[in-house]
Amino acid sequence: MTKIMLLPKDFEIPQELETNRLRLRMLKVSDVVKDYDAVMSSVKHLQTTKPFGPNHHWPKDLTFEQNLIDLGWHQKEFQRRSSFAYTAMNLEESKCLGAIYIYPSTHPNYDTMILLWVRQSEIENALDQHLFKSVKEWISEKWPFKTIAYPGREISWEEWS
Repeated sequence: MTKIMLLPKDFEIPQELETNRLRLRMLKVSDVVKDYDAVMSSVKHLQTTKPFGPNHHWPKDLTFEQNLIDLGWHQKEFQRRSSFAYTAMNLEESKCLGAIYIYPSTHPNYDTMILLWVRQSEIENALDQHLFKSVKEWISEKWPFKTIAYPGREISWEEWS
C-alpha cells in the first residue's frame, strides 16, 4: 500500500528547475502531443531500461488516449499534493526530453521515491546523467524529504522489492 505523501501545509511546491540543457515543470494534459512523441519514440529504450521496475511493461501498447488520461491523472495528483510529475522539456519548450516522478515510497525505509527517464534520442548526449544529477541536487536543496530513494539507480530493484 502506498503511503500518502506528507508535506507541510505551508510548503510551496517548486514549480520548475531549469538547467543549461532542460526545464522541468509540472506535467499537464496540454503536454500530451510532445509527451506521447517522447514516449513512443523511446519504447525500445524504456522497455529495456525499465525505469518503473523490472515487472513494469509501460509503454507497451500505450495509445494517445491512454497517455492523455495518464497525464490528467498526474496533473490531478500534483494539484492534490499526493505525487508530483514533471516533464523535462528543452529550453525552447518544443520537445519533451523525458519526465520525473516524485512519489510516496512503497518501501518502509524511505519516505519518497523518485523515478525518471529520458527519451531514447538523448541517451548519446548524456542527458540521463545530467537529469539525474540535477534532480538529486534540486530535491536535496528545495524539497523537505528526509529519506529519498532512487530505485533502479542507487538502490537495485531487487533490494527495493
